[in-house]
Amino acid sequence: METDADPELGARVRTALGLASAEPLTVLEGGRSGLTYAIRGPESGYVVKAVPPGRKAAGRDDVLRQAAILDAVAGTGVPVPAVRAVDAEEPAWFAMDLAAGEAVEPVLEPGRALDPELAHARMLTAAEVLGALHSIPVEKIERSAAAGGRPVPEATTLEAEIEKWARTMHAVPEDLRPQGAELITELVADVPGAVEPVLVHGDFRLGNVLFDGLEPTALIDWEIWSIGDPRVDLGWFGVFTDGTLFPGAGQAVDGLPAEELLLQAYGKAGDDRDAAWFAALSRMKMAAIMGHNLVRHRSGAHHDPVQEQLPPTIAKMISDARGLLAGERR
Repeated sequence: METDADPELGARVRTALGLASAEPLTVLEGGRSGLTYAIRGPESGYVVKAVPPGRKAAGRDDVLRQAAILDAVAGTGVPVPAVRAVDAEEPAWFAMDLAAGEAVEPVLEPGRALDPELAHARMLTAAEVLGALHSIPVEKIERSAAAGGRPVPEATTLEAEIEKWARTMHAVPEDLRPQGAELITELVADVPGAVEPVLVHGDFRLGNVLFDGLEPTALIDWEIWSIGDPRVDLGWFGVFTDGTLFPGAGQAVDGLPAEELLLQAYGKAGDDRDAAWFAALSRMKMAAIMGHNLVRHRSGAHHDPVQEQLPPTIAKMISDARGLLAGERR
């Protein structure tokens, strides 16, 4: 008979959810923060996000912060999984509905290729979801989060956004981030003017939106949400429209909508003169994250040979970003 992947956590989850009989608590692959599990009862399935034993709910392990934002977004028209149980006792965890559907990132998952027309349609629908997300009044988010004891942080400025990812970039050896320092200097030199802050997902892309056919069922992976500039989400989403940005790590996919078309579906009319800057910022962010992951692998902190595929992509992200800032079209 199969046993729970974490028997102590499994017992707590079963009690909180009233699952007298359920399948074993199993590890759900794909989570990047905390621990992610799935458990299925006779009628419903649940995803459980838990803090690793011995750690507190803080930083990327702050699963309670994730539960708070899911509760805040619920009922706004943006599809999110319903939170069913929250337990702050260490190690903390929460359970949410296991949403139907699949999340596929076309340019990064060659083994799960989508029909080009379906991928195109899903991206445009996801852009509409992003528009709805950014339309949620920040005051509503603040009220809901405060009621749950998880106050909303101050809005992140673009200068702070650059500084955050610049620190990550500078921690990567120079030979792994060619011209990375120059890119950061160019971004800092021409920061766009501020706009009204909104709820920012932080990792908005097709791979984080579950779809049942053409129907979006859940926006997931809320580990790095913040209040900030909506164009940060838009620029990041646009990176995943072009598989040529991921040489050796991804694939080109015909028929994906261009970044400009995503802007239209999102609800932003006309050409945004700052779009190139945010596209460049997002490429810098991607290069920094990939460089960080590669360093962790090579240092032995997290063994993952797949990271060795990343150097060409890191270099491409940086060079493409500098080209965008120079006014070059790809």
